[in-house]
Amino acid sequence: MVANDVELQCTQERIVSFCQIVSNMRLKARTPEEYHLYSNSYLAEIEKMNAEVLAYLKRHPSESVSPEAA
Repeated sequence: MVANDVELQCTQERIVSFCQIVSNMRLKARTPEEYHLYSNSYLAEIEKMNAEVLAYLKRHPSESVSPEAA
């Protein structure tokens, strides 16, 4: 869970990095099966991080993070 602006920045940078990795995989994979095998875990992590970023951005700075969301 993204809890502050520093974590937001780090998560956004990690998303960009993972997207670049997946983009390179698309070009280098010899078959669709190979691409999907290697990219699925990166894509799942990108989706998870995007959800965390959006959850953080939906909150106003004065709103606290609920304990179950952390």
